[in-house]
Amino acid sequence: MRSKSILKTVVLSMLIAIGVVISPILRVEGMCPMAHFINIVCSVFMGPWYSLLCAFIIGIIRMTIMGIPPLALTGAIFGAFLSGVFYRFSKGKLIFAVLGEIIGTGIIGAIVSYPVMSLIWGKDGISLFFYVPSFICGTLIGGSIAFFFLRKYADIGMLTKTQDMLGSKVYADKSSILSNTILIATFGAIMFFVFFMVPQVFKVEGAMWGYLAYGSIAVFLVLALIYFVVRKIKEKNNQRDGSLIEK
Repeated sequence: MRSKSILKTVVLSMLIAIGVVISPILRVEGMCPMAHFINIVCSVFMGPWYSLLCAFIIGIIRMTIMGIPPLALTGAIFGAFLSGVFYRFSKGKLIFAVLGEIIGTGIIGAIVSYPVMSLIWGKDGISLFFYVPSFICGTLIGGSIAFFFLRKYADIGMLTKTQDMLGSKVYADKSSILSNTILIATFGAIMFFVFFMVPQVFKVEGAMWGYLAYGSIAVFLVLALIYFVVRKIKEKNNQRDGSLIEK
């Protein structure tokens, strides 16, 4: 038991260090996708309280060392906790861990950020829902990456082993037609926000980036729909063939 506690502390420290290092990737004010990636991974590995602690410490470090405003906290801690709670209540469904992050950060954290930034930080010209669009965008990017990573991690059997080694609750979330459909769609979400962010990050202009963003998500959504329909048809045919053999 003591060894698992030590291992949990080591893994938590590693996630905090990784979170601090990768947080500047794709970051603009009000959007930090990789922080949400760490939140979801930590929630799935160790649960809501460890994820909350991880997000809090990363936020404090970013505010202290990098000069990030209080958004480093308001844009992380609520999603981190809800991600773990949703994951536990759903009995280990990865998509619910992502959904908890989106609701916790994209809605609750974004709304809480308004009084913090306007009254405490002294930022002018913002409204109650000012941060909602950017926070939701950030959670969708980070959540898509986290879902893809954890889905493949679970499919090779490592997720349950990791949870067991850490002394966390173990959930066996196997691939299904729906989860694979969502996985295909996440590629579209990732590509959409990559093309969406390129002009802002690299200060380049051109309508091409908009076409690429919307085109990529449309293509992957169509592919996801085709996959879902084809697999469902095959599943029904297999069930029908199986029932005929039994008869």
